[in-house]
Amino acid sequence: MPTPSRHERRSRTVAVVLALVLLVAGCSSDDGSGGGDATAEEPAPRPQVDDSVETVEADFEVSPGVEIATVTGAEPDHDLTLVAEDGSKLVTLVTDDRGQAHFAYVPDEYLTFDTGGEDTLTSAAGRELEAGTYTVRDESADPVAVSAAFEVTGRDDHPDEALYEDQEIGEGFGYVTMRDGVELSVNVRLPGPVEDGPYPTVIEYSGYGPSNPEATEPGSMIAGLFGYATVGVNMRGTGCSGGVFDVFNPAQQADGYDVVEAIARQPWVLDQEVGMVGLSYSGITQLYVASTRPPSLAAITPLSVIEDAWQMAWPGGIYNSGFTEQWLAERNSQSERGGTDWVSEQVDGGDATCEDNLEIRTQNPDFGDFTRALEDRPADSDSRDLGLLVQDIEVPVYLTGAWQDEQTGPLFTRMLDDFDSAELTRFTLFNGRHPDGYTPLVLTRWFEFLELYVHDQVPRLSQPIRDAAPTFFEDFFEVPGLEFEPDRFAEFDDDDLEGVREAYEAEDPVRVLFENGAGGDTPGAPVSRFEATFASWPPPDATPRTWYLGGDGTLVDDAPEGDGADTFANDPEAGQDTFFADDSGEYPLLEPTWDFDWQQPDEGEGLSYLTEPFEEDTVVAGAGDAALWVRADSEDADVQVTITAVRPDGVEDWVQSGQLRLSHRALEGEVGDDLEVDHEWDAASREPLEPGEWVEAHVEIPSFAQAFRAGTRLRVVISSPGHDRGTWRFDTIGDPGDTRDVGRGGEHASSLSLLLVDGVEVPAGLPDCPTLRGQACRDYEPLPNTSA
Repeated sequence: MPTPSRHERRSRTVAVVLALVLLVAGCSSDDGSGGGDATAEEPAPRPQVDDSVETVEADFEVSPGVEIATVTGAEPDHDLTLVAEDGSKLVTLVTDDRGQAHFAYVPDEYLTFDTGGEDTLTSAAGRELEAGTYTVRDESADPVAVSAAFEVTGRDDHPDEALYEDQEIGEGFGYVTMRDGVELSVNVRLPGPVEDGPYPTVIEYSGYGPSNPEATEPGSMIAGLFGYATVGVNMRGTGCSGGVFDVFNPAQQADGYDVVEAIARQPWVLDQEVGMVGLSYSGITQLYVASTRPPSLAAITPLSVIEDAWQMAWPGGIYNSGFTEQWLAERNSQSERGGTDWVSEQVDGGDATCEDNLEIRTQNPDFGDFTRALEDRPADSDSRDLGLLVQDIEVPVYLTGAWQDEQTGPLFTRMLDDFDSAELTRFTLFNGRHPDGYTPLVLTRWFEFLELYVHDQVPRLSQPIRDAAPTFFEDFFEVPGLEFEPDRFAEFDDDDLEGVREAYEAEDPVRVLFENGAGGDTPGAPVSRFEATFASWPPPDATPRTWYLGGDGTLVDDAPEGDGADTFANDPEAGQDTFFADDSGEYPLLEPTWDFDWQQPDEGEGLSYLTEPFEEDTVVAGAGDAALWVRADSEDADVQVTITAVRPDGVEDWVQSGQLRLSHRALEGEVGDDLEVDHEWDAASREPLEPGEWVEAHVEIPSFAQAFRAGTRLRVVISSPGHDRGTWRFDTIGDPGDTRDVGRGGEHASSLSLLLVDGVEVPAGLPDCPTLRGQACRDYEPLPNTSA
C-alpha cells in the first residue's frame, strides 16, 4: 500500500481530531447540549511492533523528561512512533520541518498526528505520557530507525544532587539547567554588591517575562526594594527558555523544584534557602512548585491564584470564552518564536542559547483549541488540580485573593482548607480585584511574612521605604496617600525573633477585609472599612441559613406547601455581556473606580427573589448552595444564580454568582455544613435532561464575605449566565427562548443556603456607589417573575 502524502495524512488527522472532539462532547442534540455515555465504546487494540521488520539504530536524539519526550535531529516530515516497553504503538507524530516531535499525550486509540502545524493532540480522549520505558521508531526510514530505550520519569523522580551543586549562576541574565537538560532563562538582581551578601532571596517563576533583563515583574521589584535578591525565571517554552510550553504540566512543576534547588546553592543566597513571590501566573506557579516539596524552599507568598485549571476554563462546566480564552491566546502568541520583543532583542544581541532554544517552539500546542475540546474534565486534570496538590505543601504559606477577582475568579477559596501539611498558613481575603494583592494592607503583611520565614528577621519597615510608599502606590493604584501599616511588633527587641514568631503564630490564620474601596478618602481606594479574623475558612462558627423561593418573588424561611414554579427564557447572548460600560474586553485595571453598565435580565429572561429587610446587621461569610429544581424543554441547559444586596438607599451591589451546566449536576457526595458543592465533572457522570422532567441541581455559590446592614434585602436572580462578571464570558448552550422552569414549593421546593457569622462589628453608613472594589452596583429595579 503506498505511503500517504503529507497532505493526505493531514486530512486524515484532522478528520480524526474532529471525531475525537465529537466523542468528547458526547451525543449532542440539535441545540448543542452535551450528552452522556461519552466513553461507551472500548478503544480499539493498539497495533504491535512487527519484530520481523529490519531496523537500524536511529541517529536522531531523544530527550526524555518528566512525562514528556522530545525528538530532535530527525528527518522532516517523517513518521515517528512512540512504542511502549511491551511493543505497543502508542501514537505516531509527523516531524515538523526541523525534524522535531514532542511526545506529551497518548490518545486512547492509536493515531497519527502532524506536528508544527494546525493540528492539536488533545488529552480529552487520552492521557498524559506516563513514566516508563519507551522507544521511538522512524517508520518513514528504510530500514526503520529505532532509538535506544529511554526512561520517561515522573514528577517526583528527583535527579542526583550534583545537578544543582555544579551550577554557577551569577548576577544578571543567564540560564539554569533542568534535570532533562533543558535550560531556563533567568535574571538575577542583587540588592547590593555580591561581596556584601549573602542576601535573603526570592524566586518569581512564570511564563510572562520574569527573566527579561530590561524589565522587572512587580513581585520581584517590591521584594528588591525590601532588600531581597530576586531571581526571575521563565518557564520552559517561554522567554528564552528551552523546552515545549504546556500550561502547568508536571514538567513545569518539576522544573520549579530544580530551580529552587539550583538557586539555593548559590553563594549569594542567605542560608541556602529561598522563598517565592508573585501574583496571578507567578502566584499560581508557587503552589505547583511547593507541592513538589523542594528541600531548600523556605516559604511561598501566592497572590490572586486559581484552584483547578479545568474549572478556570470551564466554570460550572460552561466554557469561559472571555478571560480564559484571551489568556490562552496570549500564551500561544508570546511563546511563539518572535512572540515577545525582549526575546527577539536577546537573539539579535547574540544570545546563541536563546536562539537555539526557540527552535522547538513549533511543537507548542494551540491551547485555545486544546482547552475548548475539554468539555468534560479529564482524569489527568488531577495532576494540575491545586485543590489536590496543595495538600502536599509543607512550607509556610501566605496567600491572598479577592472574592470578585475579575480575572482568575473566586474558586481559589475552595482549597483554603486543604493545606493539610503546611507548617503555617496565613490567608488575607477581601472584596476586590485581581491586582489587589499589591495593596498596602496586603503588602505590609506580605513583607512581615517574608521577613519571618525567609529572612529570619524581626520585621521592621525602614523609614525610607515608608517615605517612598505614597508615591509608589499612587503611581500603581492612581490613589494618593496610601501607606504601609505601622510595624506590628514594635514592642519586641530586634533580636527577639522567637518571641515575634510566637506572637505571630498565635494569631488567627484567616484575615478578612470588608468593604475594600470604601475605607479611604478617595472613592475606590484600596483601603477596607473594617476587618475580622477567623480560625479557618469557612469560619468554624458559621451557621447555615436557608431561604426558599416563594411566590411573588420572595425568599421565605419555610418551603411553600403547594407546588409552584416560575419560568424564564434562555438568553445565550447574555453570556457575552460583562458588567463594564465598555464591553470591548479592555478595562482600566488600576483606576480607583470602574464605569459600570451592569444589566439585569430582561423581563421574562430571569427570575428575582428577595428576603424581607434584615432587622439587624448580618454578615455572610463562606460558600453557598443554591439547590434548584429545574425543568427544561431541552436535553441540557445552563443556569446562573446571582447574589446581590438591595440596600435601603435603593442601590444594589453585586456580591457573587455561580453557574452550572445542568448535565454536570452529579455530586461527589452530599453537600455538608460548609455548603461547598462538589460536582463530578467527568464524562461518565454527565446526566442529560429529560425534556419536561424535573431534576434537582445544586449550583455552587463561591465563597464571599459581605455585610448586609439592617434594612438591606438579600436578592437572588436566576437566569442564563452573563452580565455579572468583569472579564468572564460564557458560551451558553441552547436556543434563544428555550424554557427553563424553576420549582418553588411542594416536591420541587428550591432553596438558597448561605453561612452566617456572629461577632463581626459592622460600622454604620452605606458605602457610595461605586466604591466597593470588584463589585458592580446600580439602582435597584424590580424584575417581575413569570409563573410557569
